[in-house]
Amino acid sequence: MRVLHFFKTYLPDTTGGIEQVIYQLCQGNFALGVESQVLSLSPNPEPQRLQVGNHEVVRARQDLFIASTGFSREVFALFAEAAREADLVHFHFPWPTMDVVHFMTQHRRPCVLSYHSDIIRQRTLLALYKPLMHRFLKSMDRIIVSSPNYLASSDVLPCYRDRTCAIPFGLDRQAYPPPPIERLSYWQQRLPPRFFLFVGVLRYYKGLRYLLEAIAGSDWPLVIAGAGPEESNLKEQARRLGLENIIWTGRIDDTDKTCLLRLCHAFVFPSHLRSEAFGISLLEAALHGKPMISCEIGTGTTFVNVDGATGLTVRPADSVALRQAMARLWIDTALSAELGAGAARRFEEQFTAQRMCEQTVQVYRDLLQSRIGH
Repeated sequence: MRVLHFFKTYLPDTTGGIEQVIYQLCQGNFALGVESQVLSLSPNPEPQRLQVGNHEVVRARQDLFIASTGFSREVFALFAEAAREADLVHFHFPWPTMDVVHFMTQHRRPCVLSYHSDIIRQRTLLALYKPLMHRFLKSMDRIIVSSPNYLASSDVLPCYRDRTCAIPFGLDRQAYPPPPIERLSYWQQRLPPRFFLFVGVLRYYKGLRYLLEAIAGSDWPLVIAGAGPEESNLKEQARRLGLENIIWTGRIDDTDKTCLLRLCHAFVFPSHLRSEAFGISLLEAALHGKPMISCEIGTGTTFVNVDGATGLTVRPADSVALRQAMARLWIDTALSAELGAGAARRFEEQFTAQRMCEQTVQVYRDLLQSRIGH
């Protein structure tokens, strides 16, 4: 079976949560008899074709990027060519350009869509995009959402419940090997014995300004690992609050991330808007058996982090509630250990890459079989 994945960006250009999910699907599905190809945009697509893991990546030149949407003239021809060679196309939503390419190329391939997130921030543009969006969603044969929580709370998905199923994202433990001793030692010497950790791109919906307010006046060390568009604003806020207990690492590689996850006391993930549809970083914390703190925003974050079982959940955009949860985990080390063990168990039960891949490939097979039947 040959599957074409289509999304606005991918490795090696960017390394966000959706890119990680696509990578895990491509890698894991190979063992299940699926040959994957990824088509994406790139500001610098040289070379145009390259190998990532066991799958090919084709990159169209990005001509324009406005309102989180990349545009490309050459992607139409590249998509049409790739779709002709595929048995099935797996789209990754949202990306309005993708909808236009889908209809303009008239590719007639069976279509699966991973619905990663509602459109939250661009409300004015959403009003213009809605007719095309619903036409696009109606044209999909199957829609996959990452958690039953998101399906239940989305304003859009209930219209398509008959073709929608929930398949939680998963990670491969082998992708997080023990780090070299010298690298672990480097971080142990640089960091305090206990600290809270955040890992992620520093975006508007991550709720980090509330996290900074939460630690003001405390002596809890906080490591913020990542870079992004909100970085300068957050550092200015930390300066105004007089915070001296923050360590900013900037963007880190996978080895350093594994070191930090191993060493941290607890993981804090204060995303406060539905743009945070799942939270791959929470899965990484659970894989490492760490207690988590997250916000109840009606998305997959609370599917990963179950209050009282794997960590603590609090009201969104509430620095006082965040502070109380952090104090609880900092003081009650027995509770922290218990919740961390619960997180590790839930990861093995719900969130392995093998489980995600097997369920996704079953969706592919059922769809192709139904097409043969008709």
